[in-house]
Amino acid sequence: MLKPEQRRLFHKFLILEMAVQSLQRDFPVIENLKMSKVYLPILERLLKDIAHDYYDSKRLLAKDKIRLVKVEKIDEYFSDVHIATAGNDVVLRYANMALKTQVEKLLISHQNNDQALN
Repeated sequence: MLKPEQRRLFHKFLILEMAVQSLQRDFPVIENLKMSKVYLPILERLLKDIAHDYYDSKRLLAKDKIRLVKVEKIDEYFSDVHIATAGNDVVLRYANMALKTQVEKLLISHQNNDQALN
């Protein structure tokens, strides 16, 4: 069973993990663009920032013996997220579009914060 705070932390972790996966998947595509020298440093910096937050969240979850087992796509609209906990394992259902939107918001937010610092 997940406590509300653990569930919030896990949700943050899930969004961060999906963001990292998305950026890693996009990397080879960006490398093949004509203007890759412009985009690669932006992508690398974003990936570094997101990965740092991702590993921090993963460490906090590991302290409570919580880990992601798998994300199982149910259909085009929903996915089940299987979570192993110290007690009972948990399955949470997420709307795919909501996850995608939250990942995009996270990436835009990190990009805007990075630009504000420069």
